[in-house]
Amino acid sequence: MVTQGVPDRDQELAAMRVLVDEVLEVAATGGADAAEVSASMHSGLSATVRLGEVETLEHHRDRGVAVTVFIGRSRGHATSADLQADSIRRCVSRALDIARFTQEDRCNGLADPGRLATHFPDLDLWHPRAMNPEEAIQRALACESAGLEDARVTNSEGASVSAHVGAAVYGNSHGFRGESSGTRYDQSCVLVAGQGGGMQRDYWYDSRRAFEDLEAVELTGRKAAERAVRRLESRKIATCEVPVLFAPEVARSLVGHFVGAVSGRALYQNASFLKDTLGERLFPGWLSIRELPFLPRGPGSTAFDAEGVATRERDLIDHGVLTGYVLASYAARRLGLETTGNAGGIHNLRVRGDVQAQADLIRQMGRGLLVTEVMGQGVNLITGDYSRGACGFWIEDGAISHPVEEVTVAGNLRDMFATIQALGDDLDQRGAIQSGSLLIGRMTVAGA
Repeated sequence: MVTQGVPDRDQELAAMRVLVDEVLEVAATGGADAAEVSASMHSGLSATVRLGEVETLEHHRDRGVAVTVFIGRSRGHATSADLQADSIRRCVSRALDIARFTQEDRCNGLADPGRLATHFPDLDLWHPRAMNPEEAIQRALACESAGLEDARVTNSEGASVSAHVGAAVYGNSHGFRGESSGTRYDQSCVLVAGQGGGMQRDYWYDSRRAFEDLEAVELTGRKAAERAVRRLESRKIATCEVPVLFAPEVARSLVGHFVGAVSGRALYQNASFLKDTLGERLFPGWLSIRELPFLPRGPGSTAFDAEGVATRERDLIDHGVLTGYVLASYAARRLGLETTGNAGGIHNLRVRGDVQAQADLIRQMGRGLLVTEVMGQGVNLITGDYSRGACGFWIEDGAISHPVEEVTVAGNLRDMFATIQALGDDLDQRGAIQSGSLLIGRMTVAGA
């Protein structure tokens, strides 16, 4: 592939199909009772500029193969970026050696054959578009320049533009073969507003499967500028207990903590505050969280997971009640359950319910904190304790009063989930977890 072009997807997939079959045959000949293989190709171009100058220009093209073998219930895994025949044989040999010297685990093994995907709909994920270095650089420059038009923006940490394509073939010794391919286009800008001690930094970005779905690069730059400028003259506040409204880009992290707590490893290791809560009401009755793996152009859309298991639409939360975990085959066996088709992660998880405009939620709050950024790692999934540094805006009399910095928002995730009062209509669709603003009834905000 040349930088200006795009790969021939059909040719790439055909070569990977042959490779997967060859690796499976080598594994079987070498003594594997079962095996699974994933072959992949990724190619992309990215450009970063800062203050009108090119900082980085990168082009990559990677190929690789990953093989997992099972001898009885012992497992071995190896990868190779070299696809020559001798390298492939050595890769499989390493996996077999690992399996021979690894203790058996009754939960090891391929996914159950009856769970494997048989239907492969077109999810509209492949939108290749040629982008040469000059265009990438010019788009990044235009993004940054639009943000720097505001005189209050005094510095830049850079703007980036990238285009990526990828394809993969997965196969296992049950006879399953599955193919996937997709494109992704990204743009971002990070700007600094103010002078001296009054400087504030913020960013904005967009990420889409299809180039034509991206917002204008100039708009991304202007949004980054607006976000940085509105944080000028931030103040500290006294410690209090108030309603907290999480903006969409932060709200999805709360949903991410929920996903982590209902995922396999945390559950079977007794490291989750939500262990043994299946069937319990965790959220308000008006709220549901649905997985949508067949969403056209969705960032997490797929017909099968990393083990070939068919994905399906389902509610993890149905009118407040936990109705499903997030499991791959190994974790499911450890828990005495069935895989949920989530080897490799979740697939377009969306918070649903009656929605309101963010401005209405702010009026509803009366007095409290709008959180637009969180930082730090203060989340304990064993206890559910939540404590993270934050910045945002103080709400007084149902309106934004002033920006706030250097505060900590604290609570317990189980209490936070149960006391969600409202959902915003400002759905953020840029990632595999999608949510609007979330209003939590009451949290501790630790300030000066």
